Amino acid sequence: MAKTQQAVTPVDPVWDRITREAEEAIAAQPLMGGLIHACILHHKTLEKALSYRIAAKLCSNEMSMMVLREIVDEAYETCPELLEAARADLMAINERDPASHRLLQPILYFKGFQAVQAYRVSHYLWDKGQKDLAYFFQMRTSEIFGIDIHPGARIGKGIMIDHAHSIVIGETAVVGDNVSMLHSVTLGGTGKEEQDRHPKIGDGVLIGAGAKVLGNIKVGHCSRIAAGSVVLSEVPPCTTVAGVPAKIVGEAGCDQPSINMDQVVPAGSPSAE
Repeated sequence: MAKTQQAVTPVDPVWDRITREAEEAIAAQPLMGGLIHACILHHKTLEKALSYRIAAKLCSNEMSMMVLREIVDEAYETCPELLEAARADLMAINERDPASHRLLQPILYFKGFQAVQAYRVSHYLWDKGQKDLAYFFQMRTSEIFGIDIHPGARIGKGIMIDHAHSIVIGETAVVGDNVSMLHSVTLGGTGKEEQDRHPKIGDGVLIGAGAKVLGNIKVGHCSRIAAGSVVLSEVPPCTTVAGVPAKIVGEAGCDQPSINMDQVVPAGSPSAE
């Protein structure tokens, strides 16, 4: 007699950890039970929890949560790379942000993580030719989170945007993997150009608070841009630039600036004097 095969639930240690943290959070603060159940414990997978969270944040009288959730669910089902990037972003925040003590936190509370996941869906829609829907996601992300990322921009995985206020990333910008940036960063153009007009940020770059990188220029891998700098020309790999306009003030100081998160300008450099 043939044995009946039973469906095997895939093991997901990341999701298991998140649900365990959720249960611990409710035990410590029962008043959070409604939110945490709705956002985490009512779902069987990370992608379902993320689609709920994105839809709940971006819904409005103009587009219902149900419709938005169907859109996000379809994106995750069609493009597994979206979830791979979300997991990398989640781990990046947990490793680099001293304010993050649990994987649960970015999903529930950190608008940088939430906004980047909404951007990723908008970029998927943009690539599928659904540009008006992509613009809607961009508009609502900007309204809710104060972050304006054009759906045409290309952003890698392992991204951490700390504090995440007043971030602007233009249409033809490219951001590599494992990049960290702080609030009020602009990756913008320099005028009314309509073609390739935005910065290209390499892997492992650290961009300090308030930095402006303008024009179709390259920022080399594993470099650092000091807070408040205005970058108008190419940045070589593994260097630190600072000032207005930004100039090279030294080496990057470590192999992975975006992970080390050291924003101190080298002593004796022009910008530190």
